[in-house]
Amino acid sequence: MRAQKAPHEAVPFFSEHNLLKMEVFLFMSYILSIFSDFAEIKPVTLSVILAILLAAFLLYLMRKSVKFDTKMLVYGALSIAIAFVLSYIRFYHWPQGGSITPASMLPLFVFAYYYGPGPGIVVGMAYGFLQLIQDPFIVQWVQVLLDYPLAFGALGLAGFFRKNLSLGILVGGFGRFFSHFLSGIFFFASYAPKGMNPIVYSLLVNGSIIGTEVLICFVVSLIPQVRNAIEEVKKRALA
Repeated sequence: MRAQKAPHEAVPFFSEHNLLKMEVFLFMSYILSIFSDFAEIKPVTLSVILAILLAAFLLYLMRKSVKFDTKMLVYGALSIAIAFVLSYIRFYHWPQGGSITPASMLPLFVFAYYYGPGPGIVVGMAYGFLQLIQDPFIVQWVQVLLDYPLAFGALGLAGFFRKNLSLGILVGGFGRFFSHFLSGIFFFASYAPKGMNPIVYSLLVNGSIIGTEVLICFVVSLIPQVRNAIEEVKKRALA
């Protein structure tokens, strides 16, 4: 007579093995739920976050070459505040961002003229983030970098000409123009009229807006009373 096989024993559902799998599953579900809100972050928001992180990294790299004392911080804050107030007075505002104002960039040029390119670039980048809050137009994170912290940070290039403010204004202004110019080519080509080369479009738009802004700063800086005031404050700032 053939021997019968012993019946297969069923594994209880609440066995130690199944309980362990359930615990792992619940733990992973909990971890995913913590980060679930990240899925709701919009691309625009993510672009701003990435741009801020990259700008912060640039500032970190500059930390050893730029040292702020108390007086420099005060003058930097005043320059940003004056520029920010003037930026609200707009003679013209372009729909995709950018305005013509009563020399709102001049305080930043003057700060760079006082303290050099390093502090000037840092203060300009800080002002760029304020502009991002005040008048944002966001397409992509590289565009955010080009149009805000890098563009306004370029105003600090005026600090390379600490004996010639007028030349510094032209160089710093060109730096800002070039940053916007690149942004216009790569990210705003779709706004160009049909048949117009994106390079020509970016050159015309940014040249007219930034060029006018720089020209206003240049002319105002040549007014004798303004120039005398700038030089008088310089003596106190560097004393």
